[in-house]
Amino acid sequence: MSYKRIEIAALICTMLTLGGCKSEINTIQEKTVSCTRDVFAMDTYMDMTAYGENAEKSLDDAENRILQLESELSATSETSEIWKIDHSNEKNVEMSDDTAELIDQTLKMCEKTNGCLDITVYPILKEWGFTTGEYKIPDKTKIDELLNNVDYSKVKTDGKNIKLPNAVQIDLGAVAKGYTGDMILDIMRSYEVKSAIVNLGGNVQTLGKKPDGSDWKVAVRDPFNPETDMCVVEIADKAVITSGNYERFFIGDDGRKYCHIIDPFDGYPADNGYVSVTVIGSSGIICDALSTAVFVAGVDKASKIMKDFSDYDFIVVSEDEKIHFTDGISKNLKNISSMPAEVIAFG
Repeated sequence: MSYKRIEIAALICTMLTLGGCKSEINTIQEKTVSCTRDVFAMDTYMDMTAYGENAEKSLDDAENRILQLESELSATSETSEIWKIDHSNEKNVEMSDDTAELIDQTLKMCEKTNGCLDITVYPILKEWGFTTGEYKIPDKTKIDELLNNVDYSKVKTDGKNIKLPNAVQIDLGAVAKGYTGDMILDIMRSYEVKSAIVNLGGNVQTLGKKPDGSDWKVAVRDPFNPETDMCVVEIADKAVITSGNYERFFIGDDGRKYCHIIDPFDGYPADNGYVSVTVIGSSGIICDALSTAVFVAGVDKASKIMKDFSDYDFIVVSEDEKIHFTDGISKNLKNISSMPAEVIAFG
């Protein structure tokens, strides 16, 4: 499955290295049980920390949920629902509740972003070698041929039934971790956990504030130097999700960098002026979808998407090494890079 691999570091008081539970004394001198859990799934390392009496039980259920979703949503596993859908030969396929819900939400985001997010680019992603690691620059004739089948509107659903035309295939890697994060936080709420943080391979989502009542601090990587941090944002009850050209890419024989985020309009890796897009908001799946869509839209077209989702905040880094961010996050963002940073001025 072509899950986005994103580099965001969560800065929290408890080190997330080993699973287990312990009691802590927080700054207001109350004993708090904290439990951590490390999981390898969806082709990435994940860690979760929950605080409270039922923290360990919530993490047990969360881990099982992650593994369940991985088995359903992987485009490359021959036992998954997505594989079954992609190889259905134009037959109707009945989906599970999760798959039906995720596809429904994602198709709505494809429409709302005017196709900048498109779950039918999977055959082109494969052609570039991003699903196998056997990278290559495809012949333009082949790309143009595959582009004929890239159109999210060709995906037909009716309740829990889905039907794809021949040669159309889907991949939910652009949204699966965001959806999974939302599901994990729902589980934690059901156990009355009030404070938690999850890092799903870089997709950071938080529940409430830290046990001491302060905001969580999440560092966003510098796309030009991914070993260092670019900025730190303070959040509570929100997700911080990034798409960038610096994690999964290859250098072609022509010396150019090609990243894994495919532009559904031309079939080439997106190269529209942005090197990194971070989205901050209440829904993991929406943040996940928007990070890809805004990256694809690029400098010339992203403003409309950002204005349409004004209840979400954005941090975008342009290829000329400048940081731009929406006003809503300005008081909770600290630039620790050498790049200039300024608020986005919408026209």
